[in-house]
Formats: sequence, structure tokens, C-alpha cells
Amino acid sequence: MRVTIHRSSTLDAVSLALVRDGGLAPLLRSSGDLLGVPARAGLAVRLTDDEELHRLNRDHAGVDVATDVLAFPGDGRAWVGDVAISVERARAQNPACPAGELRLLAVHGLLHCLGHDHDGAERAAAMTAQTRRLLPGQDVPDLAPH
Repeated sequence: MRVTIHRSSTLDAVSLALVRDGGLAPLLRSSGDLLGVPARAGLAVRLTDDEELHRLNRDHAGVDVATDVLAFPGDGRAWVGDVAISVERARAQNPACPAGELRLLAVHGLLHCLGHDHDGAERAAAMTAQTRRLLPGQDVPDLAPH
């Protein structure tokens, strides 16, 4: 899977260093391989701040609050989708390991783009298991159904 990372100009030096430390492109490529995503399929990841995630959430989901990650599935073939992540929110949610949180959010967004969801207990457990498979050795909390 081809992964394109877009960094917002609003990210400060600490956030940019966190993005570099996260190694998101290689992580998402290897995750795509494990999930059977075609090598030529594309995924775009936007790394930004709470303000932009708030706007995107309001404009595309009708929810007028900031969030940590949003996923916009693609066509299911050549385009996997687009993922937007608030680096600011990742830092706040896991100050002890913000790079790990960023990796968790990236995998979460990828799984949503591929049709996974946590809209019930069984699907939440399956998505949690898949996330743990893609992030071995990392603490992955159980997803709560929504």
C-alpha cells in the first residue's frame, strides 16, 4: 500500500518530532500487507491539530467537537481512504507515550477505512484484536462499542 503523509503547517517542533518518531508510513504499509491491501492501493494521512479535526468532524460527520482521528473510506480498490489525526490530541491522550498513541490512532483510522467498526460489542472486540495484531508489543486498550 502506498502511504502519503501530510503534515499541517500548524504543527509545532515537538509535534513534528513526534510524527518522525511514530514511523507511521512504514507501520501503515506493513499493516496494509498483513491485511491484504493491494500494493498499489493508496492511503493519505493528514497530521494536524484539534482545530482542524473539530472542523472536519463538524463538516463531515455533523459532530461539533474535536476528536482524535477521522477516517474517510475510499473506493475499496485503488484508494483505501483518507485518515486525519490530531497530533495535539494524541499528545494529550497519552503523554507518557505519544508516539504509541499516534501509531494506535493511525492503525485505528486504517481499519475504519477498510470497513472495520466498533459499533457493537462483537465488532469492537474484533477490531481490538486486529489492532493488537498490527501493533504487537504495544498496549492496546479494549475498544468500547459506540
